[in-house]
Amino acid sequence: MGGESTIRTAPRDGGASRGPAGSRTGQRLSGLAVALGLVLFLGGFAWGAVVYRPYTVPTPSMAPTIGAGDRVLAERVDGGEVRRGDVVVFTDKTWVSNAPVVKRVVAVGGDTVACCTDGRLTVNGKQIDEPYLAKDNPAEFQNFPTVTVPKGRLFLLGDERTGSLDSTAHLTDAAQGTVARSAVSARVDAVVWPMDGMLERPTGFEQLGALSAPGPLRTVVALIVVGAVLVLGGGAYGPVAKRLGGRSRARTEPAGAR
Repeated sequence: MGGESTIRTAPRDGGASRGPAGSRTGQRLSGLAVALGLVLFLGGFAWGAVVYRPYTVPTPSMAPTIGAGDRVLAERVDGGEVRRGDVVVFTDKTWVSNAPVVKRVVAVGGDTVACCTDGRLTVNGKQIDEPYLAKDNPAEFQNFPTVTVPKGRLFLLGDERTGSLDSTAHLTDAAQGTVARSAVSARVDAVVWPMDGMLERPTGFEQLGALSAPGPLRTVVALIVVGAVLVLGGGAYGPVAKRLGGRSRARTEPAGAR
């Protein structure tokens, strides 16, 4: 009928092709983002697996820095890289058979270590500030005689000084409680469960020499996070573009007079 007018809805696809949604540039960028994200994500995990080893600390000997049952990440290092203040993982059969031990290095070869002066550990006659100790756990709780650490060896203590089986418990050994640098296999960088984060730097030892530099854990985590964001963002481009494009095509138009 000549005067009749109707409303007609356009098909959902609007007659457009059923290819990937979004512009070609957007599709290429999203693909590049996904590819780059996968490289960063997998590369971060691979780097972390090569550099770090996980350990579970079974005793409270390193409390409050590391509690019993805490999971830590330790950077694989050579014993020659160890510095005063480092929390290290080592194996010594005279201490524990067939199991790694976690303790803090307080003196290295050539150092003279004693306890205590005015309630503080002394190394080479200098009082060491140890803020990582619990307030109710004074350093002088267990006195020990002055020890001169042989070259190539380390003197180690637990942060929980009252009950830690550390170098002070092995003073009668032939090595006077010291451990060879070569026995060290890793240096603890962070507590990851519970998520306490990176260990604080032992600044009290700075007066005796340079401290160890933190490992690349923050960089590894950043690569993994950025990679995950790129993969998710790039993968979401297609569905988002399709949804937005569908909305723009949905429209109504008057039918011609008949």
